[in-house]
Amino acid sequence: MTSTPGSGGPTAAPTPRPSDRPAAPPTRLRRRFSRAERLVHRATGALMLLCVATAACLYVPQLAELVGRRYLVVTVHQWSGLLLPAPFLVGLASPAFRADLRRLNRFAPHDKEWLRAVRRRDFRPESRPAGKFNAGQKLYGGWIAGAVPVMLATGLMMWFTWLTPLVWRTSATFVHDWLSLAVGLVLVGHIGMAFADPEARRGMRTGSVERPWAEREHPLWKEEE
Repeated sequence: MTSTPGSGGPTAAPTPRPSDRPAAPPTRLRRRFSRAERLVHRATGALMLLCVATAACLYVPQLAELVGRRYLVVTVHQWSGLLLPAPFLVGLASPAFRADLRRLNRFAPHDKEWLRAVRRRDFRPESRPAGKFNAGQKLYGGWIAGAVPVMLATGLMMWFTWLTPLVWRTSATFVHDWLSLAVGLVLVGHIGMAFADPEARRGMRTGSVERPWAEREHPLWKEEE
């Protein structure tokens, strides 16, 4: 039997085995935050900004006159503050969220080195070793974790005035007002640093970051895992 012309063309070539096929190029992206973590961050940030904005409308006379409707502003401020811990509590159902909380709660020797570099204003990446979270992020997380319960407790004393004596309410008002100012300033700093680092924003927006950025800014992240 004669062969058909052209039957020995490219279609007759043997199919390469899987082991002989070229490997796919490694991805340049690294997963940083899960969907649950990003939702917790967005919900907490929205409630925090709502608290700060309504507080400003209550305490700055020019804003109070511009916005008006003080009763509505007070109501929004109260409920946004009351709901502030809710995203965190819901997020505890996520294993990834709990794992990152454990990382934030551990202060390692390299974190002290990171803080010393900040104090010396040394901006070289090699002088600021960090895991998945650097020392500044850990301090910010601890600050917010401590400030929110205090703000909630003092706010409830001011809201339900009949539950506590006058001296308690007076002290609560003092602590609540000054702590809210401190929280607002720290929040502005946090937002400013986020805008200065587009890749960090991308990690919180999409959940992934570029591997070169992760290796440069968080060189000990891989060792943690």
